[in-house]
Amino acid sequence: MADPLFKNKLRFVRLTWVVVVLGLAFGAFLSVQSCLSEPEIAALSWAEESRFPPQSTIPSSHTVIAVAKQAKASVVNVSSTTKVSEEQGAFEAPSPFFDDPFFRRFFGEEFERRFRRPREFRQEGMGSGVIVSADGYIVTNNHVVEHADEIEVSLPDKRKFKAKVIGTDPKTDVAVIKIEATGLPILPWTDSAQIEVGELVLAVGSPFGLAQTVTMGIISAVGRANMGIVDYEDFIQTDAAINPGNSGGALVNLHGELVGINTAIFTRTGGYMGIGFAIPSNMVRPVMDSLIKHGKVVRGWLGVSIQELTPDLAKEFGVSETAGALVADVMEDGPASKAGFERGDIITELDGKPVRDPTHLRTLVADSAPGTKVTITLLRDKRRKSLDVTLGELPKDMSAQAGPEDAKGKHALAGVQVGPLSRDEVRELRIKGGVVVRRIDPSSLAAQAGLQEGDVVREVNRQAVTSVEEFEKQVGKLHAKERVLLLVTRGRATIYLAITPE
Repeated sequence: MADPLFKNKLRFVRLTWVVVVLGLAFGAFLSVQSCLSEPEIAALSWAEESRFPPQSTIPSSHTVIAVAKQAKASVVNVSSTTKVSEEQGAFEAPSPFFDDPFFRRFFGEEFERRFRRPREFRQEGMGSGVIVSADGYIVTNNHVVEHADEIEVSLPDKRKFKAKVIGTDPKTDVAVIKIEATGLPILPWTDSAQIEVGELVLAVGSPFGLAQTVTMGIISAVGRANMGIVDYEDFIQTDAAINPGNSGGALVNLHGELVGINTAIFTRTGGYMGIGFAIPSNMVRPVMDSLIKHGKVVRGWLGVSIQELTPDLAKEFGVSETAGALVADVMEDGPASKAGFERGDIITELDGKPVRDPTHLRTLVADSAPGTKVTITLLRDKRRKSLDVTLGELPKDMSAQAGPEDAKGKHALAGVQVGPLSRDEVRELRIKGGVVVRRIDPSSLAAQAGLQEGDVVREVNRQAVTSVEEFEKQVGKLHAKERVLLLVTRGRATIYLAITPE
């Protein structure tokens, strides 16, 4: 029979092992739980401290697929055909040898002139378009349909229609065409002023004739201007792949809204290089509405000649910022003249919208309908001032080209010879006085700064110049290192030239 003491010891040992095993198991459980929970806590802590949006805002592939389907249904293929005549054509002679370039060099000029006939061939173009109304109105680029004799639109469901041009606007590269169809799907517009750099977008079109192609990228930049593509520029830049044939297609956001119309690319090879441009929806819509309503674009007009505010000009006018547009001239009886604008005003805002530069101001004014009353904020003699002006209609003969080139470099008035204005010049230029630059040394600092023969100098350092004597008197007062500000009329434009001697 076993010893009771031995049995008690055995029970104690067993109990001890049970406690140890349970302790180890519980410790292991806590360790595993800690490992599982710590990454989540760390992630939550990082998300709270970070400014980035939570992961839930990143669109899923299902979102992109749904938007792509919606956009593809409203984007069409636009084919244009243009008849082109070639003066040097085939010979109207019975033998086929007369059409062979090798044999033609043996015939005389009189023979060629007698038997030559013009050759006509068809030149085809390809682009894209976006359906903007259920009854068949389509927005595309002007360069897609320009000079076209025939236009054919292919819908995503393979139906084809002949299209007619409703109106074109080369100044923005926007065109509106129409097909006879109903019940067409359309894309909603978005406010392009609200888009942000980094926003995801899709480009839909027919690159190289490959219809219903969708590419994805981001908004790379906004407000791109001075590109030299068209007269009115405020482009959206994107890295979504755009190639020849995408012109006129849609740029849409991930809500399925139309952000802009794809129009151009930057390329050294003729194909995609990561930089594409789209006309923003806020520019396309008023142009489209005007083309549909009037068959042309009716633009607002302020009636001022403006130029960029360079650092040198900013110093002359006593301002620290170069943002805005400098008023170089105010046109007589124009809207600005009636509202009290003056030469030398620096326009900084239009209806509360900051004015970045002259191109931006031209776009803001052009997008407003004639008769619109706007409030313009400006700086005059370093003081802030607001003027209410009712915009007029841009005259047909007014050029919408960019403002005068910036005066670059430093210069003095040495090497400049002036003469009096003739009566005919005064009458033609419609100015009260000034002196004309008759000769200028090409190597002079004035020439390097942009002063040209034929320019009319009207002011020197804000002092009016009406004769050669007055010009020479003003120049005689200048010190060797004194800055000079000239008011110059060149053709129909009036500009300031800031001069900083070496």
